Amino acid sequence: MERLSKDNKENLMEQSLLNIGFGGTVVAERVVAIVSPNSAPMKRLKNEAKKDKRLVDATHGRRTRSIIVMDSNHVIYRPFRLKPYPSGIRP
Repeated sequence: MERLSKDNKENLMEQSLLNIGFGGTVVAERVVAIVSPNSAPMKRLKNEAKKDKRLVDATHGRRTRSIIVMDSNHVIYRPFRLKPYPSGIRP
């Protein structure tokens, strides 16, 4: 197992987390898009992710308000809308 240098450890500690609700978080730097779930392309994306076992449902039975697409192609259903630019994410 490779040892982490002090600089690498500091970089890991500096990653900002994005709250997805109910105690769940994702690394903000890995988020590709945050979109509304109401369009037909997003519904197709959901079906493909579910089929490929890449769908993470973080709604806890509530209505989906936003979809987070990660750089790993995982699709996360979130029960809350996000503010236009949450802290840690800027265009």
